Amino acid sequence: MQKILVTGANGFVGSALCARLDRDAIPFLAAVREAGAAHQFQCGDIDAATDWTAALAGCDAVIHLAARVHVMNEARDAEGAEAAYFSLNLDATMNLARQAAAAGVRRFVYVSSVKVNGESSARPFTAHDAPAPQDAYARSKLAAERALLALGAAGPMQVAIVRPPLVYGPGVGANFLRLMRLVKLGLPLPLGALDNRRSLVALDNLVDLLLVCARHPDAAGQVFLVSDGDDVSTAELLRRLAGAMGRRAR
Repeated sequence: MQKILVTGANGFVGSALCARLDRDAIPFLAAVREAGAAHQFQCGDIDAATDWTAALAGCDAVIHLAARVHVMNEARDAEGAEAAYFSLNLDATMNLARQAAAAGVRRFVYVSSVKVNGESSARPFTAHDAPAPQDAYARSKLAAERALLALGAAGPMQVAIVRPPLVYGPGVGANFLRLMRLVKLGLPLPLGALDNRRSLVALDNLVDLLLVCARHPDAAGQVFLVSDGDDVSTAELLRRLAGAMGRRAR
Protein backbone atom coordinates (compact mmCIF):
# COMPACT_ATOMS: atom_id res chain seq x y z
CA MET A 1 0.00 0.00 0.00
CA GLN A 2 1.16 3.52 -0.78
CA LYS A 3 0.96 6.40 1.65
CA ILE A 4 -2.16 7.10 3.74
CA LEU A 5 -3.15 10.62 4.80
CA VAL A 6 -4.78 10.67 8.25
CA THR A 7 -6.67 13.78 9.34
CA GLY A 8 -7.52 14.37 12.98
CA ALA A 9 -4.28 12.55 13.69
CA ASN A 10 -3.83 14.00 17.18
CA GLY A 11 -7.25 12.82 18.33
CA PHE A 12 -8.19 9.71 20.29
CA VAL A 13 -8.78 7.50 17.25
CA GLY A 14 -6.28 9.27 15.00
CA SER A 15 -3.40 8.78 17.43
CA ALA A 16 -4.12 5.07 17.69
CA LEU A 17 -4.44 4.73 13.92
CA CYS A 18 -1.11 6.47 13.31
CA ALA A 19 0.56 4.29 15.94
CA ARG A 20 -0.73 1.19 14.12
CA LEU A 21 0.46 2.46 10.75
CA ASP A 22 3.88 3.18 12.22
CA ARG A 23 4.04 -0.25 13.87
CA ASP A 24 3.08 -1.99 10.63
CA ALA A 25 5.54 0.08 8.57
CA ILE A 26 2.75 1.50 6.39
CA PRO A 27 3.77 4.92 5.03
CA PHE A 28 1.48 7.67 6.33
CA LEU A 29 1.20 11.39 6.79
CA ALA A 30 -0.53 12.75 9.88
CA ALA A 31 -2.41 16.01 9.36
CA VAL A 32 -2.15 18.08 12.54
CA ARG A 33 -2.58 21.73 13.52
CA GLU A 34 1.12 22.15 14.33
CA ALA A 35 3.67 19.75 12.85
CA GLY A 36 6.69 18.62 14.84
CA ALA A 37 7.80 15.40 13.13
CA ALA A 38 8.77 14.24 9.67
CA HIS A 39 5.57 12.23 9.18
CA GLN A 40 3.33 15.19 10.05
CA PHE A 41 1.66 17.78 7.83
CA GLN A 42 0.76 21.12 9.39
CA CYS A 43 -2.76 21.97 8.27
CA GLY A 44 -3.78 24.48 10.94
CA ASP A 45 -7.52 24.83 11.50
CA ILE A 46 -8.97 23.16 8.43
CA ASP A 47 -11.81 24.72 6.48
CA ALA A 48 -13.27 24.82 2.98
CA ALA A 49 -10.22 26.72 1.69
CA THR A 50 -7.43 24.51 3.08
CA ASP A 51 -4.85 23.61 0.44
CA TRP A 52 -4.10 19.88 0.69
CA THR A 53 -1.88 19.67 -2.41
CA ALA A 54 1.37 18.91 -0.60
CA ALA A 55 -0.24 16.48 1.82
CA LEU A 56 -1.97 14.47 -0.90
CA ALA A 57 1.10 14.02 -3.10
CA GLY A 58 1.78 10.30 -3.44
CA CYS A 59 -1.17 9.27 -1.25
CA ASP A 60 -3.16 6.17 -2.11
CA ALA A 61 -5.83 6.64 0.57
CA VAL A 62 -7.24 9.22 2.97
CA ILE A 63 -8.77 8.36 6.34
CA HIS A 64 -10.70 11.45 7.39
CA LEU A 65 -11.24 11.70 11.14
CA ALA A 66 -11.11 15.47 11.65
CA ALA A 67 -14.52 16.82 12.62
CA ARG A 68 -16.37 19.27 14.79
CA VAL A 69 -17.88 17.36 17.70
CA HIS A 70 -20.24 18.44 20.45
CA VAL A 71 -19.20 21.47 22.46
CA MET A 72 -20.59 22.92 25.67
CA ASN A 73 -23.23 25.68 25.60
CA GLU A 74 -23.88 25.40 21.87
CA ALA A 75 -27.64 25.33 22.58
CA ARG A 76 -27.43 29.06 23.31
CA ASP A 77 -26.80 29.69 19.61
CA ALA A 78 -28.38 26.77 17.80
CA GLU A 79 -28.28 28.46 14.40
CA GLY A 80 -24.62 29.37 14.75
CA ALA A 81 -23.77 25.87 15.97
CA GLU A 82 -25.51 24.28 12.98
CA ALA A 83 -23.55 26.48 10.59
CA ALA A 84 -20.29 25.62 12.37
CA TYR A 85 -20.97 21.88 12.13
CA PHE A 86 -21.76 22.08 8.42
CA SER A 87 -18.77 24.32 7.74
CA LEU A 88 -16.27 21.77 9.05
CA ASN A 89 -18.05 18.44 8.75
CA LEU A 90 -19.46 19.05 5.26
CA ASP A 91 -17.72 21.93 3.49
CA ALA A 92 -14.18 21.26 4.72
CA THR A 93 -14.65 17.53 4.16
CA MET A 94 -15.75 17.99 0.56
CA ASN A 95 -12.88 20.40 -0.10
CA LEU A 96 -10.46 17.69 0.98
CA ALA A 97 -12.32 14.97 -0.92
CA ARG A 98 -12.39 16.89 -4.20
CA GLN A 99 -8.70 17.67 -3.93
CA ALA A 100 -8.00 14.02 -3.11
CA ALA A 101 -9.90 12.86 -6.19
CA ALA A 102 -8.03 15.35 -8.37
CA ALA A 103 -4.71 14.15 -6.90
CA GLY A 104 -5.42 10.54 -7.87
CA VAL A 105 -6.24 9.17 -4.41
CA ARG A 106 -7.79 5.72 -4.78
CA ARG A 107 -9.85 5.42 -1.57
CA PHE A 108 -11.40 7.98 0.80
CA VAL A 109 -12.54 6.61 4.17
CA TYR A 110 -14.91 8.91 6.04
CA VAL A 111 -15.47 8.42 9.75
CA SER A 112 -19.05 9.43 10.41
CA SER A 113 -21.20 8.50 13.43
CA VAL A 114 -23.94 6.05 14.37
CA LYS A 115 -25.89 9.16 15.40
CA VAL A 116 -26.77 9.44 11.70
CA ASN A 117 -29.09 6.49 12.31
CA GLY A 118 -30.76 8.19 15.28
CA GLU A 119 -30.65 8.14 19.05
CA SER A 120 -32.61 4.98 19.79
CA SER A 121 -34.34 2.08 18.11
CA ALA A 122 -36.41 -0.94 19.07
CA ARG A 123 -33.95 -3.08 17.10
CA PRO A 124 -30.27 -2.83 16.21
CA PHE A 125 -29.39 -0.17 13.67
CA THR A 126 -28.26 -1.21 10.20
CA ALA A 127 -26.62 0.67 7.35
CA HIS A 128 -29.85 0.26 5.36
CA ASP A 129 -32.09 2.06 7.87
CA ALA A 130 -33.57 5.41 6.92
CA PRO A 131 -31.33 8.04 8.55
CA ALA A 132 -32.84 9.86 11.52
CA PRO A 133 -30.27 12.40 12.76
CA GLN A 134 -31.50 14.30 15.80
CA ASP A 135 -28.98 17.13 16.13
CA ALA A 136 -26.78 19.43 14.09
CA TYR A 137 -23.73 17.20 14.46
CA ALA A 138 -25.52 14.15 13.07
CA ARG A 139 -27.20 16.14 10.30
CA SER A 140 -23.83 17.50 9.17
CA LYS A 141 -22.36 13.99 9.16
CA LEU A 142 -25.24 12.68 7.05
CA ALA A 143 -24.87 15.54 4.59
CA ALA A 144 -21.17 14.74 4.22
CA GLU A 145 -21.90 11.04 3.73
CA ARG A 146 -24.33 11.76 0.91
CA ALA A 147 -22.02 14.23 -0.82
CA LEU A 148 -19.07 11.84 -0.56
CA LEU A 149 -20.99 8.84 -1.87
CA ALA A 150 -22.16 10.93 -4.83
CA LEU A 151 -18.56 11.97 -5.49
CA GLY A 152 -17.44 8.36 -5.27
CA ALA A 153 -20.18 7.19 -7.61
CA ALA A 154 -18.95 9.67 -10.21
CA GLY A 155 -15.44 8.15 -9.93
CA PRO A 156 -12.63 7.52 -10.06
CA MET A 157 -11.98 7.87 -6.32
CA GLN A 158 -13.76 5.29 -4.19
CA VAL A 159 -15.47 6.18 -0.91
CA ALA A 160 -16.18 4.11 2.21
CA ILE A 161 -18.17 5.33 5.22
CA VAL A 162 -17.79 4.11 8.82
CA ARG A 163 -20.34 4.97 11.54
CA PRO A 164 -18.82 4.15 14.94
CA PRO A 165 -20.78 4.09 18.19
CA LEU A 166 -19.14 5.00 21.52
CA VAL A 167 -15.42 4.15 21.27
CA TYR A 168 -13.41 3.04 24.29
CA GLY A 169 -9.76 2.28 24.92
CA PRO A 170 -6.54 3.79 26.30
CA GLY A 171 -6.75 7.57 26.38
CA VAL A 172 -10.52 7.66 25.98
CA GLY A 173 -12.24 11.00 26.40
CA ALA A 174 -15.62 12.64 25.86
CA ASN A 175 -18.72 10.69 26.94
CA PHE A 176 -16.91 7.56 28.07
CA LEU A 177 -14.55 9.58 30.24
CA ARG A 178 -17.52 11.29 31.88
CA LEU A 179 -18.97 7.89 32.80
CA MET A 180 -15.63 6.89 34.32
CA ARG A 181 -15.55 10.07 36.37
CA LEU A 182 -19.05 9.41 37.72
CA VAL A 183 -18.01 5.92 38.79
CA LYS A 184 -14.80 7.24 40.36
CA LEU A 185 -16.73 9.83 42.37
CA GLY A 186 -18.92 7.08 43.79
CA LEU A 187 -22.11 9.03 43.17
CA PRO A 188 -25.39 7.09 43.46
CA LEU A 189 -26.58 6.27 39.95
CA PRO A 190 -30.11 5.21 38.87
CA LEU A 191 -28.95 1.84 37.60
CA GLY A 192 -32.39 0.27 37.72
CA ALA A 193 -33.70 2.84 35.24
CA LEU A 194 -30.84 2.42 32.76
CA ASP A 195 -31.90 -0.79 31.05
CA ASN A 196 -31.29 0.45 27.50
CA ARG A 197 -28.78 -1.44 25.41
CA ARG A 198 -26.06 0.27 23.45
CA SER A 199 -23.24 -0.78 21.17
CA LEU A 200 -19.60 -0.04 21.89
CA VAL A 201 -16.44 -0.56 19.88
CA ALA A 202 -12.92 -1.03 21.18
CA LEU A 203 -10.36 1.38 19.79
CA ASP A 204 -8.23 -1.39 18.29
CA ASN A 205 -11.26 -2.93 16.57
CA LEU A 206 -12.20 0.40 15.01
CA VAL A 207 -8.63 0.92 13.79
CA ASP A 208 -8.72 -2.56 12.23
CA LEU A 209 -11.89 -1.69 10.33
CA LEU A 210 -10.55 1.64 9.10
CA LEU A 211 -7.51 -0.09 7.61
CA VAL A 212 -9.70 -2.73 5.97
CA CYS A 213 -11.85 0.04 4.49
CA ALA A 214 -8.75 1.76 3.15
CA ARG A 215 -7.62 -1.24 1.12
CA HIS A 216 -10.32 -3.91 0.62
CA PRO A 217 -11.85 -3.76 -2.89
CA ASP A 218 -15.35 -4.58 -1.63
CA ALA A 219 -15.42 -1.65 0.81
CA ALA A 220 -15.88 0.85 -2.03
CA GLY A 221 -19.24 2.59 -1.94
CA GLN A 222 -20.26 0.93 1.32
CA VAL A 223 -21.50 2.25 4.67
CA PHE A 224 -20.37 0.26 7.71
CA LEU A 225 -21.75 0.17 11.23
CA VAL A 226 -19.27 -1.30 13.69
CA SER A 227 -19.40 -2.68 17.23
CA ASP A 228 -17.78 -5.33 19.41
CA GLY A 229 -20.94 -7.44 19.15
CA ASP A 230 -21.49 -7.30 22.92
CA ASP A 231 -24.24 -4.74 23.39
CA VAL A 232 -24.74 -3.76 27.03
CA SER A 233 -27.18 -1.65 29.00
CA THR A 234 -25.91 1.56 30.54
CA ALA A 235 -26.38 -0.05 33.95
CA GLU A 236 -24.23 -3.04 32.98
CA LEU A 237 -21.62 -0.74 31.44
CA LEU A 238 -21.38 1.22 34.69
CA ARG A 239 -21.07 -1.99 36.69
CA ARG A 240 -18.25 -3.21 34.45
CA LEU A 241 -16.49 0.12 34.69
CA ALA A 242 -16.82 0.09 38.46
CA GLY A 243 -15.41 -3.44 38.63
CA ALA A 244 -12.46 -2.55 36.40
CA MET A 245 -11.75 0.51 38.54
CA GLY A 246 -12.06 -1.32 41.84
CA ARG A 247 -15.24 0.54 42.72
CA ARG A 248 -18.76 -0.53 43.56
CA ALA A 249 -21.56 0.91 41.43
CA ARG A 250 -24.22 2.38 43.70
